[in-house]
Amino acid sequence: MRFSHLSTTPDSHPRLAAVIGDGALFLDELVEGAPRDLQDLIERGDASLAEVRALVDEAVAAGAPLVPVHELRHASAVLRPPQVIAIGANYAAHASELKLRSEKAATVFSLWPNSLAGHGGTTSWPEDLTTQVDYEAELGVIIGKPARNVSVRDALDYVWGYTVVNDITARDLQFSEAQWSRCKSFDGFTPNGPVVVTADEVADPQDLWLTTNVDGAILQDASTADMVRSVAEIIEFLSRSATIQPGTLISTGSPGGAGYSRTPPVFLRDRSTVTVSIGGIGYLTTYCRVT
Repeated sequence: MRFSHLSTTPDSHPRLAAVIGDGALFLDELVEGAPRDLQDLIERGDASLAEVRALVDEAVAAGAPLVPVHELRHASAVLRPPQVIAIGANYAAHASELKLRSEKAATVFSLWPNSLAGHGGTTSWPEDLTTQVDYEAELGVIIGKPARNVSVRDALDYVWGYTVVNDITARDLQFSEAQWSRCKSFDGFTPNGPVVVTADEVADPQDLWLTTNVDGAILQDASTADMVRSVAEIIEFLSRSATIQPGTLISTGSPGGAGYSRTPPVFLRDRSTVTVSIGGIGYLTTYCRVT
């Protein structure tokens, strides 16, 4: 099943909807006391998800009208995650092109919640702060239940769903500072969505194809099979030191093809359009503005 936070007008509050094909069914129109957002749905547990599935199936079978998704506005696919965790240098090609070492331990950092943005939105940044803004296609993993000391064998049982992430990065800041959170946490620098796909729809998270299209050119084109550390290994690693809370978004790293490494470099510029897609999940488009 697919879920998205959608609104009918620019000023209206985003509401949780089930996405069926090209249409959306708002959950608060199906039952009183419906989950108010994805975080609420996740925290209510498996029984609540099963109830929502049944309600949606019943409504669709009864011919409930669906709102065309193209008439709606997308918010971030996750609105209130307890944490947004990013994994750096998780594809050998990307680590090599940025001249980063692939360490024995995973490179882990946090993305700030103000950076979350939705599909079809505009992300802007001040030219006097950065002139090297880059794209990074990433698979997003949403945790479904508290994960502590999880084994690789069991790790995928803790995944609630998957989404598409564009980990936008100010490279000039990244390489001038000793941490990576600020350069990746400008307002709107973590677009994600447009949907979260429940884990049962993804047979193998290491068998997904990622692409990045910038202004009509394919600049990233790779498989999640190329990850240095698999989704399961990432969850196992993180859960050894701290409990990963339900609703946590983990951005699992980007393949090779970043703009910084190209000759000449390809950076996002004013009025650039970047679309990140992951097979079986969807495509995420962001419009760029330089101020």
